[in-house]
Amino acid sequence: MLEGYLKIFEKQIPRTLLGTSPFIGAAHFGHRARLYLLDLYRNPEAMAKVMIKSYNLGVKGIQLIPHDPVIEALHIAMDEGCPMDVIATIRPESEQEDINLLSELGASAMLVDPEITDQTDWNLIGEKLDNIKDTGSIPGLITQFPFSTTLKLLDSPVLNDFKMYMVPVNRLGYLMDCDTYGPDERAHFKEIIKKVDKTIIAMHVLAAGIMTPDNAFDYLKTLDFVDMVALGIASGAEAEESFSKLFKL
Repeated sequence: MLEGYLKIFEKQIPRTLLGTSPFIGAAHFGHRARLYLLDLYRNPEAMAKVMIKSYNLGVKGIQLIPHDPVIEALHIAMDEGCPMDVIATIRPESEQEDINLLSELGASAMLVDPEITDQTDWNLIGEKLDNIKDTGSIPGLITQFPFSTTLKLLDSPVLNDFKMYMVPVNRLGYLMDCDTYGPDERAHFKEIIKKVDKTIIAMHVLAAGIMTPDNAFDYLKTLDFVDMVALGIASGAEAEESFSKLFKL
C-alpha cells in the first residue's frame, strides 16, 4: 500500500518515511521520552543503526527533525550507503538555520512546524511557506489539531500555497483533537481532509506505541485519503516489525 514513490512537483517522494520523534525524546512518548534521550539522542551511532536498518527494509525517506545529533546520525547513515530522501520539519526557534542546513542536504520538502501552523496566523504562515518555496523544496504544513486547524485552513488565504499536509491519524484519536468535536464531525473527518486536496502524510499512526502495528495498520488501510506515512521507530527490532508489516498492506 505504501511502498514506492509519489511524484510531486517533478520530485519522486518516498511514500513511507522514518519518523524521528523518538530520536529527540518527544514529550508525547511519556515516560519513554527520557529513555529515548539517553539511548538515542545522546548516541548518534544508535540512531544511525535504526536509519540503516529502515533503509535496508525499503524505507528510502526520513521525516527529519534537524537536531544536531540527528543530523550527525543521518550523515553516518549516508556514509554507510543509505542516502535517505529528506522531508523535514523547520523548527520555529531556528528557522533560518534549519532552512540553510536542509537546503545543503537537498531536502525534497520542508514543513512548517505545528507550533506555527496551529496558531493559524495566515500572514505568518504565508511568509514561512514563501521562504520554503524560495529554496526549491516542496512546501508543507504540520498540524497537531487535525480537526480545528483543517477546518480553518479550508477558508484560509494560504490554502493554495502548500502541497503537503502532515496530520496525526489513528483509530484511538490519540494526540488528535477529537474531544473538541462531536461524533458527527469525527465521522466526516475524511471528507474534511479530502477538501484540503493536499498530499497527506499520516503521523502518530501507532499512537506513540499504544497500538500494535497490526491494529494500527488494519485501520490505516481503511483510510483512502492517506498518501504517505511517517513512523517513529526507536530500534532495529521495531523497524523490522513495523515496516515489514506495513509493506504487506
